[in-house]
Amino acid sequence: MVFAVASNNPGKLREIQRILDAGGHEAKSQRELGYDFEVEETGKTFEENAYLKAEALCRRSGLPTIADDSGLCVDALDGAPGVYSARYCGRHGDDEANNDKLLAALGDLPREKRGAKFVSAVCLVLPDGRSLTAMGECPGWVGFVRRGTNGFGYDPIFYVGEKSYAELTDEEKDGISHRGKALALLERALDEFLRPDGEFSAAGIRITLRDNG
Repeated sequence: MVFAVASNNPGKLREIQRILDAGGHEAKSQRELGYDFEVEETGKTFEENAYLKAEALCRRSGLPTIADDSGLCVDALDGAPGVYSARYCGRHGDDEANNDKLLAALGDLPREKRGAKFVSAVCLVLPDGRSLTAMGECPGWVGFVRRGTNGFGYDPIFYVGEKSYAELTDEEKDGISHRGKALALLERALDEFLRPDGEFSAAGIRITLRDNG
């Protein structure tokens, strides 16, 4: 099946494409499909923002569309930067400045007070108006320094155990990542959701699945 992917983030596209390919599906980025627009992320939650992005591209392309909204929630900062993760520093997509601001905000707090989790909402919107959102989380902690090069965003300072996300291989990350968990949930529900006579067939239905592991 061909899915449109509502993202211009190359790192996020690679992760989604890799996981969808493994399920035998084809993913096309919005630029590949000839669409170059940004959706204003006015939602208060990851779920709301993922839906806004997926619905906008689905409406334009007429294809089943997947969008992800994800971010880092830090315990000591009452869940910040949260849905504002990509623009935490005041500019959208400046990874280095976002990381600098977060490290400064945590200062010299000890490791046991630097708990955090990556959260991902992956939303599928169908042309008939149905939507399915899968939520995934990966618990960890914010390190003191950047480590690793295999990642983007907060990956160099988000640690799972003794390794940063950016030190993990693609296979290691897919097995534990917030986005990997959300996409796995979505994949498991996909066949039933796509059936016109299935459990999820009511017009306009919106469903959320969660993996908080």
